[in-house]
Amino acid sequence: MGLGLTACTAHPPAAAPVMAPVSATAPWVNEMLTSINAQRSAVGAGPLQLCASLGRAAADHTADQAMHNLMTHTGSDGSTMVIRVERAGYTGWSAVAENVAAGYQTVAAVMNGWMNSTGHRTNLLNPAYTDVGVGQVPSTGGTIYWTQDFGSSGTC
Repeated sequence: MGLGLTACTAHPPAAAPVMAPVSATAPWVNEMLTSINAQRSAVGAGPLQLCASLGRAAADHTADQAMHNLMTHTGSDGSTMVIRVERAGYTGWSAVAENVAAGYQTVAAVMNGWMNSTGHRTNLLNPAYTDVGVGQVPSTGGTIYWTQDFGSSGTC
């Protein structure tokens, strides 16, 4: 959530997963964007647009979480959300934030979880954000990991 970082158990450095950007045509992506924008509209916040660079950051972080079965805002390589979004090309930003979750089976369920959490809800509804990237990856054990990266004024 936000720019705050949580602590996690150290893991040996691993190669960062290389993933294709999340397709904007994937049904779950469209469902999530529609849900985000409906929630934002209800409080008078403007809609978010999908951003390819934030999508790469979210997809890569989600894959990393799934690979290590660990839900955290810190990457297995020690990276912070800021490092990951900039590494993915989202530079020149004025604000960024991240939501992560694990164990929710559907977009509706994870969105409900985030909307019922003060910090996550704040990120979702923050009118300062204009861009979003999302990630969803199941672990080998079947747990689904999710990431939303939010930003403003960055390079998409």
